[in-house]
Formats: sequence, structure tokens, C-alpha cells
Amino acid sequence: MTAPDALGTRSPAVEQADLAALMQAGDRPAPRAVAPRTEAKRRVTGLTIVVPAKNESAGLGALLAELETVLGSCGVAQHEVLVIDDGSSDRTPEIAAAAGARVISHPESLGNGAAVKRGIREARLGWVLLLDGDGQHPPEAIPEMLALAERYDMVVGSRGGAGGATHRNLANRLYNALASYVTNRPIPDLTSGFRLMRADVVKGFCYLLPNTFSYPTTITLAMLRVGYSVAFLPIRVRPRQGRSHIRLLRDGSRFLLIIMRIAVFFAPLRVFVPLAALLFALGVCWYAYTFATGARFTNMGLLLFTQATVVFALGLISEQVAALRFQRTDPEPHP
Repeated sequence: MTAPDALGTRSPAVEQADLAALMQAGDRPAPRAVAPRTEAKRRVTGLTIVVPAKNESAGLGALLAELETVLGSCGVAQHEVLVIDDGSSDRTPEIAAAAGARVISHPESLGNGAAVKRGIREARLGWVLLLDGDGQHPPEAIPEMLALAERYDMVVGSRGGAGGATHRNLANRLYNALASYVTNRPIPDLTSGFRLMRADVVKGFCYLLPNTFSYPTTITLAMLRVGYSVAFLPIRVRPRQGRSHIRLLRDGSRFLLIIMRIAVFFAPLRVFVPLAALLFALGVCWYAYTFATGARFTNMGLLLFTQATVVFALGLISEQVAALRFQRTDPEPHP
């Protein structure tokens, strides 16, 4: 090394020579310390499994035991199993309690949707998993649903139009087509009751849910209408234990009415605009016919044009009412 000059400073040439000598000696600047990467915080840290059950003593115990086994390997920090007994006449509540589940019993049957709403309101943790008590929904799909929930606000176990009787599969395909039209996006399974959702979001929709089996329809359309992300995970359903409580004519017609009501409720223009366009097209055709045959414009043509205008105006008003109504469903920001 070169000694400093008389004034205690070193010239640039001397400093460059010293640096070259250090490099030749193999000295290098010490590397900067890099802070260790921290693992991203998981979204699903608390999970409430809601199992609506009515007279499901045949397979409920095995289902709850399988649930505990799967949840133990999922890595969720906290979980609870909540069984809503919807007025069962068998040993369903006793079996659920013996398996370690928290049981809430209705004194009489209020409907599958009412049991689901009660479970959602009673959920204590940040995410809610709905799972039927008949054993059809496979618990082994839960880890994949949890993985998708890191990016989506709701994950639906999609049966792909299978898993039931032929007439029910055909009806489900019809419902899926109608819902896909209303939401303007493909919906492979509208009526699946196997779904994982943010608790703060779905609690804001409880007042919309019916007390019947059609609650999945309302939840799906509500989530898409407000703008939350929804994923559909293909699953393979299993044979149910016990007897189904769904009736084809009664519940099927109710499903259709609910889809039409929800279509007007969530996306009015998707209903009113095609109807107005149809009336307007009929008016044009009728006017063309009367003009070609008698060179005149009849009252029927005027009525059709007037009805088209009124229906279109009703659609615009309904759209504004729907937008105002859905302002109340926005939850607080998710932590």
C-alpha cells in the first residue's frame, strides 16, 4: 500500500493502484446480506364445514370421520364441523354429536336452504364449506378446493351434468344453460351444494337465499352478479346414503321459477331487452304485412311498438333498482 501524502490525502492515481493491488490479491467486496424470503400468507386459515342433514343416520358418522381425516392433512390452522339437523326423526343429531361436531337442531323441518342459512350465520371462521350429509360429495376433493380458494372467492364442486338420475341430469343442464345466458359466462354446475366460499361474502347474501334446495342457484348468480371470482372444480360424486328429499315436479318447477325470478333480479336487461326486441320485430313484421296488403298502419302495429318501448323502459328501471339493491351486499374488505 502507498502511504498518504503530507496533507493526509491520497491522489486518484494512488487509489487506483491500491484497488488494482487488492484485486490481484483476490480481495473482493463482501456480498450484501439478502433477507430470507417469507412464505406468502394463506387466505384460508379458518374453515367452518356446514353439513345440513335430515334423517342421514345411515352414513353421517362415516362421512364425519372421513372429514376429520381429510381436514387433518389439509394444513388449515383452524376448522370446525357444524351439523344443522333439520328436524330429523332418526338418530342424526346424536351421531353428529358423538363424532365431535357442533350440532344445531331445528324443532321441525324448515327446508334444506333454511338449514344452510342457519349454518352460514352460525359459522365462526373466515371460510365456509357446504357439504351435503348424504355422502355424495367426496371429502378428498377439499384439498384441491382449498388450493383454488387462494385465488378465487368461491369454489364449486362441479358434477358435469352427472351424478343423478337421467331426468335430473337433463334438468340440471337446462338450468346451467339458462344461468349461463343470464350471467354471460359458462356455468357447468349451477345446483351443486358442494362449495367453498368466503364467509364475509356469503353472509351478506343470506337474506336472498330461499329455504328450499335452490339456494346454490341464488348463491352462484349473486356472486357472479356482484363481481366475485368463481371457480368450478370437476368432481366425481358418490352414491348417496339414504333417500333423496328432492321431488322432480315440485322442486323442478320451483327451480325454473326461481331461475326466472333471479334472472330478473340480478340481470334484468338480459330478460327485458330480448323481449322488447321480439315485440319490436313483431311490430315491424305486422306493419310490413298491413302496408303491403292495405297500405295502412293499424292499431295492432302501434300497440306492438308501444309495448316494445314500455318493456325496454322497464328493463332500464329494473337494472337501476338491481344496482342500488346490490350496494348493500358488498362486505367489508377481506383481511
